[in-house]
Amino acid sequence: MSDGPGEEGKDPESPDRSDLPGLAAFAVMGTTIATCVGTGVLLGLWADHAWGSAPGGLLIGIVLGTVAAVVSVVKQVRRFL
Repeated sequence: MSDGPGEEGKDPESPDRSDLPGLAAFAVMGTTIATCVGTGVLLGLWADHAWGSAPGGLLIGIVLGTVAAVVSVVKQVRRFL
């Protein structure tokens, strides 16, 4: 006997609707990291071009983008703890 309608061929590894909030949280975290680091890189490249400070602006942009990403992800994770 099955537990309910449609349960017969269900893959135990496949996500169901109850897993979607967790998957969405991981998607948001990944997007946050990519956005923060990407913004830092772009601002660093702009600073290098504007002030002729290559590669200082890029390095500072990468560091600041990474710090912003870590702080943001830590805040997101704390909601689940």
